[in-house]
Amino acid sequence: MKVILETGELSFSAAIRRASELAILAGADFIKTSTGKISTGATPAAFLVMLDTIREFLKKQAKLSALNLLADQDPGQALLYSGMLLNVLGEQWFHKEYFRIGASSLADEIISTLRTLSIVQKHK
Repeated sequence: MKVILETGELSFSAAIRRASELAILAGADFIKTSTGKISTGATPAAFLVMLDTIREFLKKQAKLSALNLLADQDPGQALLYSGMLLNVLGEQWFHKEYFRIGASSLADEIISTLRTLSIVQKHK
């Protein structure tokens, strides 16, 4: 079961933490930061609260299989979130079964950047 928290609608860190806790306690396999359909989607601050909540549950042997991020992140944001995940939950969580950035536009941007870099490299 995937639970989307729509963290942009939750104005306090305590509300994001409580929503994360409730989702985990209700049996969520995934908790997701946002649908991406409101003006304020996932933020690094909200993501950090969610990571910390997961870490606390893991200390208590609670089960949670994955964390899922909102779509349409740019490469810089994707790197930021990846680094946050590595620092808070560790390398074992940096795997497609546990951490996903659902971002088709991110993939398109990375492919476009790689193509541009490839063209630049060929002409040097």
